[in-house]
Amino acid sequence: MTFTSQMGADHHRCDELFASVEQAVEGGQWPQAAQAHQHFIEAMEQHLQTEEQLLFPAFEEASGMREGPTSMMRYEHEQMRELFAQMGEALSAERGEDYLGAAETLLILMQQHNAKEEQILYPMLDQVLAPQAATLLAQLESRIKQG
Repeated sequence: MTFTSQMGADHHRCDELFASVEQAVEGGQWPQAAQAHQHFIEAMEQHLQTEEQLLFPAFEEASGMREGPTSMMRYEHEQMRELFAQMGEALSAERGEDYLGAAETLLILMQQHNAKEEQILYPMLDQVLAPQAATLLAQLESRIKQG
């Protein structure tokens, strides 16, 4: 088990939840869309907070890099949260086109963000945090509920 495999799997889980929201919105199924959106946002917040509260601080402490890749990832997390808010407002008003427009922007941002994490940051975590990997991976597993 590695940070790359665990967090990559969680990206996949969040992507599936996101797709179910889009499908419900496209079909005008507002109650289902609202429920699916809530599940997606909860999963994303759990993922983002795990990175921000557990993994990024551990990496910054071990590597001494505080203004490097984790700083950029935090910035992108904030951009995602702004889009979550726009999507929530559109969903509450049952404005499907507005929701899907914000969702399209979010999808592009998430794809780019996840690629950077999976190809660059997570492998760095695997290397830099190797001495404490067992402890951190156990904490990670308890924070992120798979499935």
